[in-house]
Amino acid sequence: MWGAPGEPMAGALRQVSGLARGALRSRAVLRPLGLLSPQARLLAVPRGPAGGGEPGLEENPFYGSYRDKIQALRRSNPGVFESRMEKRSEVKKQPVGHSKQMEFIRYMEEKAEALGTKASKEGFTKDKSLDSILNVEMVKEKTPEEIKQIWKQYFSAKDTVYAVIPAETFNLIWKRAQNCPSFLCALPRKEGYEFFVGQWSGTELHFTALINIQTRGETASSQLILYHYPELQKEKGIVLMTAEMDSNFLNVPEAQCLANQVQLFYATDRPETYGLVETFNHRPNEFKYMAVLAELEQSGLGRELRPRGDSDEA
Repeated sequence: MWGAPGEPMAGALRQVSGLARGALRSRAVLRPLGLLSPQARLLAVPRGPAGGGEPGLEENPFYGSYRDKIQALRRSNPGVFESRMEKRSEVKKQPVGHSKQMEFIRYMEEKAEALGTKASKEGFTKDKSLDSILNVEMVKEKTPEEIKQIWKQYFSAKDTVYAVIPAETFNLIWKRAQNCPSFLCALPRKEGYEFFVGQWSGTELHFTALINIQTRGETASSQLILYHYPELQKEKGIVLMTAEMDSNFLNVPEAQCLANQVQLFYATDRPETYGLVETFNHRPNEFKYMAVLAELEQSGLGRELRPRGDSDEA
């Protein structure tokens, strides 16, 4: 399975507002790594009119999670804060669905490249190697199935995300990550969706929320890191994965949903699905947020994150 109950970031992408509500049902089941089966769900993203103490931010339903850090930035460096708010306001003036967010995405990618050698890992383990988790030499004597059971048993009692990924699946993910090192994912919330940016740094995949990037820029910290270990890939045909998360912002089911979206977008055999990743990285002027939400709806991922009864609305 692609995870079980357990870098660089910069730039800013405009908030999506006024998206239509509608039910989308999936007709295809994602096969490997235990993704959730397709289910129906409402598609809704809240609108956020400007106003309040933090221009346009207090209306954001996720503002409360970041209030202290945003206010601290405003007090310590008001010039930087106002500059970021101005950029955010300029982007919000673009019509919904308009593709002129290209400059925004390119800015984000440039910042990510600049941060490539100094990932923000506040509160996370430094140099989290496979040797720090298990005795690699000892497990080399085990079969792939035995290693899978050891990995599962070790992490099953921990509040984290973990997986044993088939080598061929990781090969595909890794090849595509080299060509497309960043992407936009979404978490279903009671209020709508919260967007997260995923950025590859070596075999680590870092996630942080868009609002975190919008307000903190280059100092935005990772909120979830997926660690992939290819040490046993050639000999055993498996790649081990585990994660660390900032529990102040994410819980295990939410981290699970983001981890599953790596398979959804990077390991898919549907050209149109991976095409969204390619578009985001190479043709940002054509990128559409709605298409990402539609894919998420079709997959059924994150259904359990909605309050019970919400998905029954039509």
